[in-house]
Amino acid sequence: MPAPDAVVAAAEAGFEDSLRQLEELARIPGVSARGFDPAEVERSARAVAALFEDLSLEDVEVLRVGDAHPYVLAEWRGAGPEAPTALLYAHHDVQPPGRESHWESPPFEPTRRSDGRLYGRGVVDDKAGVLVFVAAIRAWQQAASGPPLNLKLVVEGEEEIGSTHLEPFLAAYRERLASDVMVLSDTANLEAGLPSITTSLRGLVNVDVEVRALDHPLHSGMWGGPVPDAASALGVVLGRLWDARGEPALPGLLDDLPALTPAEEAALDALPFDADAFRADAGLVPSARLPASGRETWERLWRRPALAVTALEARPLEGAANQLIDLARARVSLRLAPGQDAERARAGLERFLRSDPPWGVEVETRAESASPGWSTEPTGPAFDAACRALAKGFGREPVFIGCGGSIPLVGPFARVLGGVPALLLGLEDPVCNAHGENESLHVDDFRKAILSATHLFAELADALRP
Repeated sequence: MPAPDAVVAAAEAGFEDSLRQLEELARIPGVSARGFDPAEVERSARAVAALFEDLSLEDVEVLRVGDAHPYVLAEWRGAGPEAPTALLYAHHDVQPPGRESHWESPPFEPTRRSDGRLYGRGVVDDKAGVLVFVAAIRAWQQAASGPPLNLKLVVEGEEEIGSTHLEPFLAAYRERLASDVMVLSDTANLEAGLPSITTSLRGLVNVDVEVRALDHPLHSGMWGGPVPDAASALGVVLGRLWDARGEPALPGLLDDLPALTPAEEAALDALPFDADAFRADAGLVPSARLPASGRETWERLWRRPALAVTALEARPLEGAANQLIDLARARVSLRLAPGQDAERARAGLERFLRSDPPWGVEVETRAESASPGWSTEPTGPAFDAACRALAKGFGREPVFIGCGGSIPLVGPFARVLGGVPALLLGLEDPVCNAHGENESLHVDDFRKAILSATHLFAELADALRP
């Protein structure tokens, strides 16, 4: 059943307040990465808890597991014991701002521009996800007696660093999290205005590699030739990761790659694809090559592994001297297709990076993370309910897509909850630049997502009622 007209009207009337609350939350620089002030992540959690308290939710709590950044938990039990329960997930921590010189407005001063977007770190990933839930709950409270199903809300504080404390969190709170369906607001739409349900996520392995050739820098003229240097050796190590076509050259990487079913291939073929728009959204230089078809592009992005160097350290160009560099480091990121073994891939990547060190230099590796991918079949009453809700909120039928990124908690959460359906929804679009400079949110999609959430509560309550 759709949400009553009065609830939808309340969501529309409260939209500017929801946008203002998003801007206030996005001003808090809650970066969970090492080297940033953990007190700001704490402040971000407290701000989320205050939003929940304003809604008079029950059992609002800011909590930690070990030395984790804080989670925020809350509940709404007003629908009664016979109503189904949905677990709502988002995260309040954000990525580092990156190069502040590349931001067109300060990263933690959310700025609306004439292009219909709100700019700032975390505005789309994932503080908008928090506010979508808050706005939908508020609309139901203002126009009815409250949401028609029970809710459990989990807002995490360390998603951007790999959810490293997820297992102890689930072990400690699994009974409190018991639900009939999961709704995660942290993924993307295929394009602005086109609602999308994500049915697969890639896994992620991060490995740091360190190359040492010397115990101190040396004059490149007096020593260069017979003496190797770390930066050049690291270049050789990294260059081995790809073949001449740019495909990953990691031995055995594809041995456990699941084959696509005919239905999955047909679904990829059916998705819209505009090569020129894709190039423009990515910011590709004119000479850069792309796969020949949309189907191959989506397959490579969502259902195949990919390697990238995401950090590189040796010596800055500014102030560089004519020296042989003693130490160089890099971070290698390996995205895995759903179904591939993350630990196997981690071991293989570390072994390959350390093998046959160029010119006998020292090569050491350290794994930052290793989490598997996830996939689901989008069938059953919960997915049908989500499709109806998104169609009402956006005015367009949704599509099913994959995601090239990783959300490590989805699989473990679903298992702990007994394999309940997981609905992955979100607000990112191809130009939002999440994780990069000038991250932004499509403001009208934010409004449509709030309307969709109000309908989703009603549709799930009806579809999942015993």
